[in-house]
Amino acid sequence: MRKRRFSEINVVPFIDILLVLLVIILTTATFIIKNQLPIDIPQATSQNQISPKSISIAINKKGDYFFEKKAISLKKLKENLSKLNPNKDLITLQADQKSQFQRFVLIIDLLKQKGFKKISILTSK
Repeated sequence: MRKRRFSEINVVPFIDILLVLLVIILTTATFIIKNQLPIDIPQATSQNQISPKSISIAINKKGDYFFEKKAISLKKLKENLSKLNPNKDLITLQADQKSQFQRFVLIIDLLKQKGFKKISILTSK
């Protein structure tokens, strides 16, 4: 009997395994990213899932503003909001429970002035 030599390696099973691992990493990464800022989120009894495509605005307990997890001034925040589409973009607002309520109201007022209708507030259950 004659022995057959393999001149090529079948990489399809290897690619399948890599794709499964990629899916697992991407799904777990969205849960890890949620709590990167040191914000103690207020609690609420009702809760819905937020869209991963939402734009994040955060206020820490010192009153600093964050846009997409980057520290930002109020003036720059206004500029960034002007570049967004108020009819399509979803804004997720998260504020530390020890931050000044006035800062939170200021952001809500700013979003309403810019015409944003899709605003969600991040809370924990």
